[in-house]
Amino acid sequence: MAVLFSDGVLVTCDPARGVVSGDLLVDDGRILAIGPDLQAPDAERVPLRGAWVYPGFVQSHVHLCQTLFRGMADDLVLLDWLRTRIWPLEAAHDLDSMYWSARLGVTELLLGGTTAVLDMGTVDHLDGVFQACAEAGIRATSGRAMMDRPNAAGLSQDTDLALQGACDEADRWHGKGRLRYAFAPRFVPSCTERLLREAGELARARGCRVHTHASENLDEVALVRELTGRDNVEHLDALGLTGSDVALAHCIHLTPSEVALLARTGTRVLHCPSSNLKLGSGVAPVPELLAAGVHVSLGADGAPCNNRLDMFTEMRLAALIQGPRVGPGVLSAQDVLTLATRRGAEALGLDDCGSLQVGHQADLVIASPDALTALPSPDPVSAAVYALTPAAVRQVYVAGQCVVRDGAVVGWDTAETVAGVRGALARVRQRAGL
Repeated sequence: MAVLFSDGVLVTCDPARGVVSGDLLVDDGRILAIGPDLQAPDAERVPLRGAWVYPGFVQSHVHLCQTLFRGMADDLVLLDWLRTRIWPLEAAHDLDSMYWSARLGVTELLLGGTTAVLDMGTVDHLDGVFQACAEAGIRATSGRAMMDRPNAAGLSQDTDLALQGACDEADRWHGKGRLRYAFAPRFVPSCTERLLREAGELARARGCRVHTHASENLDEVALVRELTGRDNVEHLDALGLTGSDVALAHCIHLTPSEVALLARTGTRVLHCPSSNLKLGSGVAPVPELLAAGVHVSLGADGAPCNNRLDMFTEMRLAALIQGPRVGPGVLSAQDVLTLATRRGAEALGLDDCGSLQVGHQADLVIASPDALTALPSPDPVSAAVYALTPAAVRQVYVAGQCVVRDGAVVGWDTAETVAGVRGALARVRQRAGL
């Protein structure tokens, strides 16, 4: 059935960056028309009464498997954070705990207006993540974090087992409804050259994306040079892991030649400002990357290194942290909102998402202009980046289907989520000894 959203302020995030006062008509999950005084007598009507409507936010780097560990890995640098907390906790997951971790993360994401994610799991139990995403109706691209170099936490797999497991998961989930698969070797220090190379080959054979981490931390950069004799992005490129179907999280510490390589190959960079600050990793040179022609989008990373999965927070920080480096306004509010919407959709290969345009998917965030943190702002773009919080979100739609109504996820009961999360965490902590 067609739905007419009437009398709103539509922030399109299209290439023209238009803001339109009027109506939006949706049919069969797609935007049919945008404009003033649209006529659709047989459509269901959703009166907006001047509410701000944004495209659904797209977070291009999250770890839903880690949401269960929020607040359990504070005040550490990256490699210690992984070795002493995250890897032991991930190793203690089972299928049920993965489901509840993802369900908690998806709840927070949807309530904050995120309608699509690129996710990285751990070495097993990814079906739990996909199950939660399918139930909630979010668009999710996910993959197991493949690791075939041994570590002290025991979180690794035989190369053949890791690759075959990823292929099996891709066969089960890729292209099923709103779900897609990404081959996700964790990062160079955790992966042999064979794993990295074959992950890219298998992903392309199945029409999947490749998702990994690169150049997040100076110690990591030094370790990659020690292991490979090359800089991080150059090593990935030598193994075939660059291109518009490859997404690299962080990319803070890059050489000029690596920046040029990213631009030349169209490789996607996934910027996670909160995580980078909390782990003390650094500030990604986003204005310089954009000026060089590098494709950049935004994500929150995982709950233990953030500790929120809130795109409003990521937009605000992405805009603010560049000021001391290169001056205020180098990234405008509109620039940052574009990173959170259209650029994120491009990073995930969702060509018909990320903007309000005729023919595109009706992924919508409806926010109140009367939110106390935003009053009396007349500018919905400035408000989204600098002022709004998830509390301003009224409703969220994915493909024209309401997935958040009045502060609650439609797909499940919040009290049941809380109880499931607490029970799962108790079991994981006991297994991990943490």
